[in-house]
Amino acid sequence: MTIAAQDRRSPVETDIAARVAGIDWGGAARDLDAQGCAVLKGLLAADECRALAALYPQETIFRSRIVMGRHGFGRGEYKYFSYPLPRPIAELRPLLYAGLQPIADRWNEAMGIDIRYPENHEAFLVRCHQAGQLRPTPLLLQYEQGDYNCLHQDIYGEHVFPLQVAILLSEPTRDFEGGEFVLTEQRPRMQSRAEVVPLRQGDGVAFAVHVRPVQGTRGVYRVNMRHGVSRLRSGRRHTVGLIFHDAR
Repeated sequence: MTIAAQDRRSPVETDIAARVAGIDWGGAARDLDAQGCAVLKGLLAADECRALAALYPQETIFRSRIVMGRHGFGRGEYKYFSYPLPRPIAELRPLLYAGLQPIADRWNEAMGIDIRYPENHEAFLVRCHQAGQLRPTPLLLQYEQGDYNCLHQDIYGEHVFPLQVAILLSEPTRDFEGGEFVLTEQRPRMQSRAEVVPLRQGDGVAFAVHVRPVQGTRGVYRVNMRHGVSRLRSGRRHTVGLIFHDAR
């Protein structure tokens, strides 16, 4: 079995598949076009969130651990999963890709970018792997009081899928305070705009990795997007990041 095949080995008739099938993808596309992000409510149940967060102390299922302060990324830490991915992540990644792929193609067409994406996530991973992007990018992030994540972009190589998803595993006010997901938009010849996205436990946010198209008075132009997490005022916060391209 190939790495890409492992990424979709879960059965399709599951609660997770039903939740993704129930997403209003038309509404999500409109939100992404308007704001560069869209909330996908209830991707994971509370028990699934707790089980994923509980994986953080394990070492064998991860390929690397990043302490943000050592690299100027902020404060806090995260770990990249190894293949095979844990079941909920392995199942969500291709399902969410399939919903986002038409939006990604439409965005690239609007921005005059020639790249188009396969309908199937496994085929896209083959493209990544042929270019030497072999390392899995889904990650588990952990923040404690005072931690934050600086504004950044998750690019990782030549082949980049232009949308990604972050899923909040903790419950705001109960498990932590602060720690809001923040998205910024750098517009040509204008000041940057910030968007704070409220999430509950199990909710995901789909958002632009790098650039997105915006309709202006003289046609479509590109805006540069970055994302991060504001300072955690108390508690502990866990998040899963689903990036659809693999890394060099």
